Amino acid sequence: MADEYTRLEAFLTEYIEENHEFLSWLGTRVEHVGEGTVTMAVPYDEKLTNLRPGSQSTPDIHGGIAATMIDTVGGMALRTAFADPLEGDVATITLNVNYLRPATGDLLATANVVRAGSSVGVSEVVVEGPTPADGPKPVAIGQGAYRLFRAD
Repeated sequence: MADEYTRLEAFLTEYIEENHEFLSWLGTRVEHVGEGTVTMAVPYDEKLTNLRPGSQSTPDIHGGIAATMIDTVGGMALRTAFADPLEGDVATITLNVNYLRPATGDLLATANVVRAGSSVGVSEVVVEGPTPADGPKPVAIGQGAYRLFRAD
């Protein structure tokens, strides 16, 4: 099964680079794919921050970046439940994001499958990143429900 996860990681990486301009523009990287879990990263870039004129501190990353990561990696993780992770599709039904603290650096999002039924799946996600005062900590958590279009 490890070969399937390696294939899926390569597929997702190529898909982001070649076919998904927004995720590519963000600098999204797939870091890990395993049974029921996927981790992806987005590097810090000032173009992704909130504007705070006159502030002397490092600008915070816009919350929409964490929401995008939660949505994307949550769906990616559900592909690991498919008989062939490269077949079928996933579409978001609902997304819930809770912001915990501002992020000021690279973000890492890890999704874990809660349940993958025949047509609906649920993933939970933790987004971690450096924070102004505390170093690396969870900066957002979320959960998504997804419609599963299984080929199997």
